[in-house]
Amino acid sequence: MKQPLVPNANNAESVQNITDSGDYQQQTDTILMQQYASGDLRAFETLYNRHKGGLYRYFMRHIPESSLAEDLYQEIWNKVIVQANHYKPEAKFTTWLYTLAHNKLVDHVRHLSVVNKVVVRSHYDEESESPIELNPQPIHNDPESELSSARVAASLQLCIAQLPQAQKDSFLLKEEAGLSVKEIAMVLNTSFEASKSRLRYAYENLRQCLQVKTGRAIL
Repeated sequence: MKQPLVPNANNAESVQNITDSGDYQQQTDTILMQQYASGDLRAFETLYNRHKGGLYRYFMRHIPESSLAEDLYQEIWNKVIVQANHYKPEAKFTTWLYTLAHNKLVDHVRHLSVVNKVVVRSHYDEESESPIELNPQPIHNDPESELSSARVAASLQLCIAQLPQAQKDSFLLKEEAGLSVKEIAMVLNTSFEASKSRLRYAYENLRQCLQVKTGRAIL
């Protein structure tokens, strides 16, 4: 996963310096984006390091070819760089970022008819707005438990790949990007109730699929 090239800022002198790297970590995404637009390159580096993992996995879970997923991932960060001066904090930075990512995926699928392949890693969501939360099974240090966990993970991958596209999109934005139902609705340009319903059906379909494949309730 390569870090995007960050152009030199022309107006870096106009930015109030933040000397302590810990101070950058304490800033919100919006403040960091505004600071980068004013020429603070370390603000961009902080944003990038904060969100690179989630965004990279988001593309990897949709695109089976790692090189292609990497290209799309880089294109989004390049867009962030180019559009920094036009960024308006009308929504959370993550909502804006994943809207760019979703639109890029839509364009890619529309033109190349890519078959999605999804692998999920659950993320803690502090807002807890999904109708049903994932409950990862505890991992024990014994071969039998590890084998069981691997089988569940493989089954989950297959089940998610079988979800209808609208449910899959909502599920990944919830579990991978950590967006709330309201933010998912904004990214997918749909209503709050529609997003909530898609999530509910996604979790229900995954529960039923996993029960068939593993013989026990997982979600």
